[in-house]
Formats: sequence, structure tokens, C-alpha cells
Amino acid sequence: MTGKPVQERKQGRGLVIYVIAYLVFLYLPVVLIPLFSFNDSIQAAFPLKGFTVAWYATFVGNQALTGALQTSLLIGLLSASLATLCGITVAYMDIYGRSRLAGTISTIARLPILIPGVIVGISLLILVNLAGLGPSRIAIVLGHILVALPTTVVIMRSRFLAIPRSIAEAAQDLGAGDAIVFRRIMLPLALPAIGSAFMLAFLTSFDEFIVAFFLSGTEPTLPLYIWSQLRFPKSLPTVMALGTSILAVSIVIAGSAELLRQRGLSRSARG
Repeated sequence: MTGKPVQERKQGRGLVIYVIAYLVFLYLPVVLIPLFSFNDSIQAAFPLKGFTVAWYATFVGNQALTGALQTSLLIGLLSASLATLCGITVAYMDIYGRSRLAGTISTIARLPILIPGVIVGISLLILVNLAGLGPSRIAIVLGHILVALPTTVVIMRSRFLAIPRSIAEAAQDLGAGDAIVFRRIMLPLALPAIGSAFMLAFLTSFDEFIVAFFLSGTEPTLPLYIWSQLRFPKSLPTVMALGTSILAVSIVIAGSAELLRQRGLSRSARG
């Protein structure tokens, strides 16, 4: 009898050690980037030479960086807006639609998350060339809509599932049509999820590299600019400072999106 609890404790201890080792392996490189971004040396190595914020000052007046940032912001806002709009429509029709086709479309919309980014990038490059668009901002927007769509569909689908069907049924019994139910009841109830979906779609587009690599023209996005600077050793501290800034913004956006999602779920629970 005593042997079994001892064995279970050993297994639990081994699992804890495994999880800690996995988290260290996964997140230690991420922690090192901010650390070296304040290091007064162009080499990312220990021991640290000293503390400095000079690498962050190099952002000022860097026209190439500014142009890449503006491109990423524009593409991110357009892609997130259109992906969220499509996600709302697809998810709503999947949950409240009266057609099997709606469920099929919802499944297809979530498939790109399972397809390797290289395959998606090559396929989209062939498609935009056939369409006469070629590598351009428009091509990247179309690619990022495809990449961000699964996220928006999953978030909106879970939100619409959390809304009791009795609400829509009661409105229909009072004479409200499908369009009124959607616009005046479902959309207001789903606003937190819509905000969450938009933020995560923007984050997906802003950080995306592979599809943008295949579809970018003469105006690179910010991830492509960072990749191009890695060829120059003297630019490494600036790249780490830029990566730290992006990491901080990404954490804020992702945290805000999760707070909005939780707010929507708590509202449904109270309802």
C-alpha cells in the first residue's frame, strides 16, 4: 500500500521536472532577447558589458524601419478587419444557419491553420501572379486574411455557441427577422469576442513572416525588415531591441484580447 503513493509521488516529481525543463527550453531564448537588447555590446554573449538604451535610440530617424512599420500596420489593420468580418459571418452561419453548406464552409475556413506556411505562401504566389496582382501589399493582405481567418472563426464560433439560442428564438417569436436578430441582438452580445478576434488577427498579420516573404514586393513588412538586418552583425543589437519592443506590444495585445474574451464569457455566464 505504501509503495503505490511513493511511486505516484516520484512520477509527479518527474512530470514537474519535465514541465520546468520544457518551459525553460521554450522561453529562455525569449527572455535573453530583452536582456541582450540592453547590453552595451554588439555581441550577444556573456558576460554583459554594461547597461545601455542606445540601441533603442537607433529607431529614431530610421526611414527603412519606419516604412516597414507603416506597411505592417496598414496590412495588419486591413487584414484583421476583413478577417474578423469574414469570421463573424462564417461562424454565425455555422451556428445559426439552416444549411449544411454553412458547416462545410466553416470547416474549410479553419483548415489553413493545418497547412504549412511554405505551401500557403507558394500557392498564393502562383495565384496572385495568375490574377495579375503580383507580389504587392494587396497580395500580402489577401494572404494574411487567409492566415488569420481560422483564428477569427474559432473565437466567434465559440462566442456564438455560448449565447443561449433562446434569446434568438424569443426575438423571432416577437416578430424580428434574421437580419434584425443578427444586427441588434447577436452582434452587441458578441462585441467582446469581436474585439478579441480583431486583436489576435492583427497580431497574426503583424508577426507573420513566411507568407509575407513570398508575397512582398518592394515594400517589406517589419518581420521581413528584421530578417534582412540579420545579415549584418552590427545590426544585431538593434534587431534585438526591435524584437523586444514587438514582444512587449504583442503581450499587451494578446493580454487585452484574452481579457475581452473572458469578459464576454463572464457576461454569458451571468446571462
